[in-house]
Amino acid sequence: MNENRSDCGKKPKITLNSDTALVKELQDELKAKDGYCPCRRKRIPENKCMCKEFREQIADPDFEGFCHCRLYYKSKG
Repeated sequence: MNENRSDCGKKPKITLNSDTALVKELQDELKAKDGYCPCRRKRIPENKCMCKEFREQIADPDFEGFCHCRLYYKSKG
């Protein structure tokens, strides 16, 4: 069955938080932690920005919202 789906092949839209002060603070913290999420204690590959948790959320077509530290926002499209 060949369905014509308008969302087929669409990439999710990822944007920075609109709070520029928060973005600056988080980016400074990311630099200080060598790119690891400022909200996570362990420096493991899963916590390297963009963290594994958010990459998995990005892959979910029904997810819309912020990453754990609120730096990035995923829109459905």
